[in-house]
Amino acid sequence: MTDLYDLVVVGGGINGAGIARDAAGRGLSVYLCERDDLASHTSSWSSKLIHGGLRYLEHKEFRLVRESLIEREVLLQAAPHLIRPLRFVLPYHKGLRPAWMLRTGLFLYDHLGGRKLLPPTKTLNLSNSPYGAPLKDSFTKGFEYSDCFADDARLVAVNAMDARAKGADIHTRTRMTAGRRAEGVWQLTMQPESGAPYEVRARAVVNAAGPWVTDLFDGLAPLKPRKKIRLVKGSHIVVTPRFADDRAYILQSADNRIIFAIPYLNGATLIGTTDVAYQGDPAEVAISDDETDYLLALANEYFAAPCTRDDILSTYSGVRPLYDDLSREDVSTVTRDYAFDIDDADGGAPLLSVYGGKLTTYRKLAEHALAELSSFLPHAGAPWTSSASLPGGEVRFEDFPAFRDEMSARYAFMKAPNLDRLISAYGTMLPDILRDASSLEGLGEHLGCGLYEAELDHLRRSEFVTRADDVLFRRTKLGLQDTDGKLRAKLSQRFASQNEGVDA
Repeated sequence: MTDLYDLVVVGGGINGAGIARDAAGRGLSVYLCERDDLASHTSSWSSKLIHGGLRYLEHKEFRLVRESLIEREVLLQAAPHLIRPLRFVLPYHKGLRPAWMLRTGLFLYDHLGGRKLLPPTKTLNLSNSPYGAPLKDSFTKGFEYSDCFADDARLVAVNAMDARAKGADIHTRTRMTAGRRAEGVWQLTMQPESGAPYEVRARAVVNAAGPWVTDLFDGLAPLKPRKKIRLVKGSHIVVTPRFADDRAYILQSADNRIIFAIPYLNGATLIGTTDVAYQGDPAEVAISDDETDYLLALANEYFAAPCTRDDILSTYSGVRPLYDDLSREDVSTVTRDYAFDIDDADGGAPLLSVYGGKLTTYRKLAEHALAELSSFLPHAGAPWTSSASLPGGEVRFEDFPAFRDEMSARYAFMKAPNLDRLISAYGTMLPDILRDASSLEGLGEHLGCGLYEAELDHLRRSEFVTRADDVLFRRTKLGLQDTDGKLRAKLSQRFASQNEGVDA
């Protein structure tokens, strides 16, 4: 580690990882710490969409929607393995938003962001369309538009990987416990999960702690937060398949909210999200019975096949730290935009705190954060991420199908579902992981659920994993297949022995 960093970033979610990557690519010395694993909280429990936010148009957040739509295509080019186009079916529901309003909103959605890669909106006759088949007969008209699906947790990981490749020091399982300004720089105390605390000095600090953004000030007394956040719980259910095609559905509710029904892993359907004001520890969040009932009821309002609790395969919840500008009471209408606050103590070493934000706009948020810090770090290079690929994405979106075919031919000895998972997870990194293997035996021991030694070696070597759950629920989603827990037990044993007894 260096004696004095240009920038310390606290928080290993999507915003923190994105800022660290951007800063390191500008030639700055960067240190990032995360109290748990990368993407352990909000950034791995999203609806997994890179989207403009169609509903935000109702709240006249045109700048946010435009920025999000532009970013949608920037990120699609940067990581075509992790982000894929997805068509959404919006059924017209009599008695809710009128059809003309939906069509006007979708027209704006098509044109605000300069769409180039994705197909435009279409009007659907659901009575004779295959996309109307899963719906009740009363839904005869609808619209189809474009957005993107993303592997949210892996998007965080590849940003951190790129940051490290450009010189950043990435420290997971490490808390910043205290900080003070002295001699024109920050002196910060870092406490790793195991081992003694140590000091880090920095010219600037970014507080990207997400739901804990205001809590971080407890260790920075006498500094206090000058902006507010509202913690909002969003919960999802994963259910048995509701439809067989590759479209997602966006479902309107009488309370003016919407939920998504998205094709998910192994043909399952992901349904969410809720918006519930939350108080308590964001690390202990879980779905409530009321939220489950809400999601099931709205799904059953649209889909012909009844969906019950018996159809639920799994659930997850996350806490969104929304910037509270005090203008709205209803949590579902609170802005998904972001805001910064800089405390520079009369020109001293700055602390930049990040409030709010969404997965889609993380890259632009990082660019704006570096702009805010530019006067304090004048030696930083120019913005660079708008045309740069992320690890695994070193092939253009248009060429990714050909790359997938190439990998399918090269590793034809693998079963198609598992190879498809690997291609989508690792993209152009895959040949470095599988190397010259010509059979399953060449991948090493099969640990279970399609996880081989070669993939695990890569994750341990390159992707900051230290525990079984890092592998099972963030770098891969194999934990959803590991219904008997055998793979988790095997990985826990391996990590425990490596980490000298740390609970895996």
